[in-house]
Amino acid sequence: MLTAVRQRVVRDREGRRGRVVDPAWANRRLLLRAGNTLSLAALARLTATLRTDDPADEIGAAWGIKEQLRRLLTASSLAHAQEHKMLLGLYTLAADMPESNRLGATIDAWWDAIEVLIVTGVTNARTEAANTGIKQIKRTGRGYRNAGHYRARILLASAARRAA
Repeated sequence: MLTAVRQRVVRDREGRRGRVVDPAWANRRLLLRAGNTLSLAALARLTATLRTDDPADEIGAAWGIKEQLRRLLTASSLAHAQEHKMLLGLYTLAADMPESNRLGATIDAWWDAIEVLIVTGVTNARTEAANTGIKQIKRTGRGYRNAGHYRARILLASAARRAA
């Protein structure tokens, strides 16, 4: 969401894609880092970037929403998560951008899975990673004619990942 806002803001203001000379584009990694891990110098650079390259404060609002989402996902209990979700909803309403509204709708749609993550600490990330690996093998295989070879290739790749 933050990247989409940053790209839209630069595109609207400059009439082109972002370039390295654009502060919001050059400091995109700063925008994506966790706010609590930024040094004072990095935080000052981020503040200066937002001040010079974000006159309507849309990128700053998106960064604040991203930070609130991080707090929500690292909540220690469901009660804290509900509080963070309420704040996230307020932030998305206040921002009133299509990207933030879409993020809010996604959080609402996935709320049951987020609750499971907060309560159990269990996600389906490992399964999703395995599926992505299988899809990559399929793409690079260009269509194996023998289903047995294709299956063996997938099993060998997953075994190599587990051994490492």
